[in-house]
Amino acid sequence: MDAYRRLRRRTYELLRPDYGPASRWVDRGISALIVCNVLALGLSTVDSMAVTHAWVFGLVDRVTVVVFTVEYLARVWSCLAAPGYDRPVVDRLRFATRPFLLVDLLAIAPSYLLAVVTDVALVRAARLLRMARLLTMARYAESIRLLWVVVGRKKRDLLVSLSAAWVTLVCSSTVMYFLERGAQPETFSSIPATLWWGVVTLTTVGYGDVYPVTTLGRVFGGLVAVLGVGLVALPAGIVGEGLIEASSERAADDSTDGADETPDGDGSDSVHPRRCPHCGASVVATPPDPGD
Repeated sequence: MDAYRRLRRRTYELLRPDYGPASRWVDRGISALIVCNVLALGLSTVDSMAVTHAWVFGLVDRVTVVVFTVEYLARVWSCLAAPGYDRPVVDRLRFATRPFLLVDLLAIAPSYLLAVVTDVALVRAARLLRMARLLTMARYAESIRLLWVVVGRKKRDLLVSLSAAWVTLVCSSTVMYFLERGAQPETFSSIPATLWWGVVTLTTVGYGDVYPVTTLGRVFGGLVAVLGVGLVALPAGIVGEGLIEASSERAADDSTDGADETPDGDGSDSVHPRRCPHCGASVVATPPDPGD
């Protein structure tokens, strides 16, 4: 039983990002497989390459599906090594419903679905869902994990800015509808139809397919376009500020790594547990994988 628990604990540690040298190699290997898989999926849509290199694309897909399946099952099996997870069935089910675990399941399910489904529409939908494997990069790429943390910290500010943008979009589209419906009854046929003009104007895209022709409409449209510059920049500024703060915190943590270095010299900071210099076992409990 002790050997079983040690194996489960070691598996849990290997699948945690940046736990130690071995964990980092696992992260890099899986990240490389994800990139290869997404690249193969994209190239397989080129007709000439799909015919001449079909066996390569098929091999890449089968190998990655096997690896991702083993990784998913290993995560669910080893989650009992995390604090607060001690019920074999209930806690594993609870762990499997975490966001990243659902993404993992979504990444491998289409391949198994394609093996039993013959309906053309479902097959196309399953192939599209295979692109969900790219989302699993969020667990392994440090920059994406940092962005995930920033969005979590700034979610209230982002919601406020997005709410302001939504209110501005609806109000400006409503005003433009009443200004232009007489001159362009087909283009500005309703407020929902005018929302398209509001979207392309506030985002400063300006496709030019829908635009005002009246004097009041053009003046109001110009004001909305100028306002849109600030509204679009607001969420970007919030995220940028959060990234600067998080990067500064990360740099401060890195500067103290020397004092908190683990006995086996993996350079992990103080959030990771220390190991026994004799048996290598963790002597401090670690939290579950963040975001899972």
